[in-house]
Amino acid sequence: MRAGIAAASIVVLAIGGCTASQDKPAATSSESAKAPTAAASFTPGAEGAGDPYFPTYGNGGYDVAGYDLNLRYDPASGQLDGTATITATATQDLSSFHFDLATLVASKVTVGGQPATSKADGNELVVTPAAGIVKGTGFTVVVDYGGKPAPLTNDALGVGGWLRTKDGAFALGQPESASTWFPVNDHPSDKATFALAMAVPDGVEAISNGVAGERSSAAGWTTWRWSENKPMASYLATVVIGQYRVQSSTHDGKPMVIAIPDSLPADGPAAQSMALTGEIADYLVTLFGPYPFDAYGGVVIDDNRVGYALETQSRPVYGNVFFRERSNPTVVAHELAHQWYGDSVALERWQDIWLNEGFATYAEWLWQEHKGEETTQQAFDRAYRDFDWKTPTGDPGADKIFGDAVYQRGAMAVHALRKTIGDQAFFALLKSWPAEHRDGNATTADFIAAAERASGKDLTSFFRAWLESRTQPARP
Repeated sequence: MRAGIAAASIVVLAIGGCTASQDKPAATSSESAKAPTAAASFTPGAEGAGDPYFPTYGNGGYDVAGYDLNLRYDPASGQLDGTATITATATQDLSSFHFDLATLVASKVTVGGQPATSKADGNELVVTPAAGIVKGTGFTVVVDYGGKPAPLTNDALGVGGWLRTKDGAFALGQPESASTWFPVNDHPSDKATFALAMAVPDGVEAISNGVAGERSSAAGWTTWRWSENKPMASYLATVVIGQYRVQSSTHDGKPMVIAIPDSLPADGPAAQSMALTGEIADYLVTLFGPYPFDAYGGVVIDDNRVGYALETQSRPVYGNVFFRERSNPTVVAHELAHQWYGDSVALERWQDIWLNEGFATYAEWLWQEHKGEETTQQAFDRAYRDFDWKTPTGDPGADKIFGDAVYQRGAMAVHALRKTIGDQAFFALLKSWPAEHRDGNATTADFIAAAERASGKDLTSFFRAWLESRTQPARP
């Protein structure tokens, strides 16, 4: 995520680029599940994933493999209705489990095809299956639900999630978002595939993540289909509904979808910036290795509530605040860099967000240098001279995860690492890190270990100074 700029800025929370997990096995139906044994001790899954910064985000007791949503949204009334089919595997002997689901109401829930009991508990949907689920068993949950979705608000981080507009809606935000429009394990440590069928009135567009499927129309409604087949953190799921010019093409043999609001000129700064998506992605491939997803693109939102950009997987979303005066390829470089650093390699805990934002900000510096503008050293020197070092990059606190200590100091730490280990080891690390953790999750400790392997150096004191100290580190 790139924080918004100037007075128009708001940072979203939806509430807003080793031990890594691998691709998850497909869940099996509970009908073929393991039979309970006398040793099984069924207990409820935790109501939170236990993140040190946001302990109630996400849930425990299961691991989601995929979300398949079949939804219908009426812009005139703001009503969202549909069905979520969720495949998962129990990570403990489960007597019940939670999904994150805010403001919407479940009308029917089945587990393994059998009726289950469900109840709302604040922003949680608690599901009790007809029988306990044995650890290691794959199961499928089907939730029929609906209502008028609403955003979530955090006093420190802002407002986001599902936001209604005059001609549609959009769902967007970090660090929590998905729970405002579908039942979900809403924490990046549980990545899953994602499929969406969204029915909207004819003449209204609905853009989401991944590869577009076949559209169909019936009785005045058009169903737009999208699928993201690479594991995705839940906050990276998005849908944008309204009046958009949707441009479909291919780049490097993969589909590219760009969406610009009808309210913006077809040849204006936003469109000019989006047109650079392929060129910028190609440059980043030379730095980070093969592009990690099956589709490219971008969506611009012309809404004053969106003073930020977010690296929604395969198709970043940009507030028009970045394009009001001129083309802005720098923000495009930032969000595309996240496709490697933050999306393909996702966080295990929010404290380590510098692994996302420090590298995406450094990608801005690299792009500017590539285009003959400010060099990375000049960008470092400018930031280093004027910075307030009181907040540590590696532990900024929950209310400062979108602050300068994460973005600017994070980028300075990346540049300082480059100067410390040398260009050869550094640029090899830029490629080996996303390759080794592709489609998974990782931590700061994992990255330190990777940097030490790449350089052959003990970097303990270096990372302590650049990630933990509250005073200015020595210039490398």
